[in-house]
Amino acid sequence: MSTMMSVRFLRHFNVLKSTKLVYPHMRLMSAQAQPLEQVKEEKSNKREVKKEKLPETNSFIMSIFSGQANVNQVFPYPDVLTEDQVETLNMVREPTLKLFNEMHDPLVAELNGKADDKTIQMLKDMGSFGLMVPTKYEGAGLNNTQYATLAELSGQSDLGLAVTLGAHQSIGYKGILLFGNEKQKDKYLPDLATGRKTACFCLTEPSAGSDAGSLRCKAVLSPDGSHYILNGSKIWISNGGLADIFTVFARTPVITSSGEEKEKVTAFIVERAFGGVTSGPDEKKMGIKTSNTAHVYFENVKIPVENVLGEIGNGFKIAMNVLNSGRFGMGASMSGTMKLCIAKATDFANNRIQFGDKIASFGTIQEKIARMALAQYITESMTYMVAGNMDKGSTEFQLEAAISKVFGSEAAWFVCDETIQILGGSGYMRETGVEKIMRDLRIFRIFEGTNDILRLFVALTGIQNAGSHLKELQKAMKNPVANLGMIFDESTKRVFRAVGLSSGPSLTEFVSPELAPSAALVSKSVTNFGATVEHLLFKYNKKIIHEQFLLNRLANSAIDIYSMIVTLSRATRSVQKNFPSAQHEVNMVKVICNEASSRVHQNLVACRSSEKLNDLKNLKKISESLFVNNGVSHRHPIERD
Repeated sequence: MSTMMSVRFLRHFNVLKSTKLVYPHMRLMSAQAQPLEQVKEEKSNKREVKKEKLPETNSFIMSIFSGQANVNQVFPYPDVLTEDQVETLNMVREPTLKLFNEMHDPLVAELNGKADDKTIQMLKDMGSFGLMVPTKYEGAGLNNTQYATLAELSGQSDLGLAVTLGAHQSIGYKGILLFGNEKQKDKYLPDLATGRKTACFCLTEPSAGSDAGSLRCKAVLSPDGSHYILNGSKIWISNGGLADIFTVFARTPVITSSGEEKEKVTAFIVERAFGGVTSGPDEKKMGIKTSNTAHVYFENVKIPVENVLGEIGNGFKIAMNVLNSGRFGMGASMSGTMKLCIAKATDFANNRIQFGDKIASFGTIQEKIARMALAQYITESMTYMVAGNMDKGSTEFQLEAAISKVFGSEAAWFVCDETIQILGGSGYMRETGVEKIMRDLRIFRIFEGTNDILRLFVALTGIQNAGSHLKELQKAMKNPVANLGMIFDESTKRVFRAVGLSSGPSLTEFVSPELAPSAALVSKSVTNFGATVEHLLFKYNKKIIHEQFLLNRLANSAIDIYSMIVTLSRATRSVQKNFPSAQHEVNMVKVICNEASSRVHQNLVACRSSEKLNDLKNLKKISESLFVNNGVSHRHPIERD
């Protein structure tokens, strides 16, 4: 067999060279492979960006775009809390849980449009407004994993109140925490951490939602250079009508190294006390009515130059980092919400009798409950995987955090919808509280990066990394003797895929023996995923950015692969530690991997199959017809000639 394989390899290697598959004639410019919300900003600055070779990534999701499986950040499952940290967490957790369960009524708070003052003051007194602020700034000093645990509790109680807390600390003053200098931290964090003052994050504008590069808000340096003058407005700002401190993103004139003036986004710390800052009325919303949402207006606001956050022109990077660093918290809230829904659904099913039996004995109800549990388990596993890696010092988590937000928000919607279905008419009524949860949940698929944009962010960022890898291979082919090892390795991978012998990166050594078959499904999915990415790059080159039908299927495949790997890791840890729930978790992971791998296969086939590609073309034509007609374009069944 080895001789036959050698012959096959040499033959295939010659074919690869002749077709330039090993030596791809392609250029994937970095600006064209950026997430959509970054494209305009990067294009405007492309002459100033020095192209450098991308380093090897520790991100699992980034690595699978090249058909690899870098498992450094997924095995073993993170276990980052010390005994002291667990004790600290429990000291905060218990009173918080008691407050949510005994003092806060979500339905009453919704009718009032806010939580009562006593509840808010107690949260401030417990340190809930400064959970991740270091103690030297009067914060609680918790890490990401501890924060996620408490975010679960707020999601399990009232998502409107969770938004108030999250908008304040997860994004509101997070820029100061991450990028502020010592003077800025000393001045602002103590008041913000204790809740003496409230913060908000001002990015969205009428013309700039997910496309942050379209900001119109502008700040101009005064003639004497002492302050900036800010003008413009922001819309749909959580805490916008309450905030004392605003993290504001605005365009500023910047002189480049070539002497040319350009406008770049800069971040500012703005106080309402500066004057010229006003807020509109609280928006009338579908859900999260307990939280404040308002327009914010800036009219000739004088901002001292010392209130520039980070560097001039670096605001876009700050905004993206703030959003990336906070997305795991949303997954935590969604996990808590799902726990609440599952508790309501199981309690109802255990007590509701129909046709002489409890509905918990009905197979239809059992499948619903089981799938709700799978969705919650995956979300929780993703959340604490991301938080744990952040606590271990990882800086490559943006794709995983985006996936946790996308999956968690959609999983929570599914779980809530199924809860209402199980409860029937009772679920539709206000007093059960589930219809409020559904209304509250809908926004989570939209804000802090819509799920549609985040899918493209995952796909395009991963493709950029894969494209860089292929360009390195292209360079290596210019000096094949010196780079024979790299060329041989890449060619061998393609040969094994071509003859059907590639089984993908082995994960057996990392998982519990009874989960080895499930791990093999992940390996196969990773290999097929990398091959599909390579195929699309060869076929579309830089035009891949316009193939959103295909990019969405790549993103969905990446989400499914991540759901498999994080649950495999978590269940393995449970088996190794002999947790009472270990077998239950193993049962869940087997179903998760079987079904997710099937979806991955279907999505990847859709990217290459001529029949499936024709379906996508027809979908495009169908949508074009509707756009032309501004609505449904087929004839009504009762219409005649």
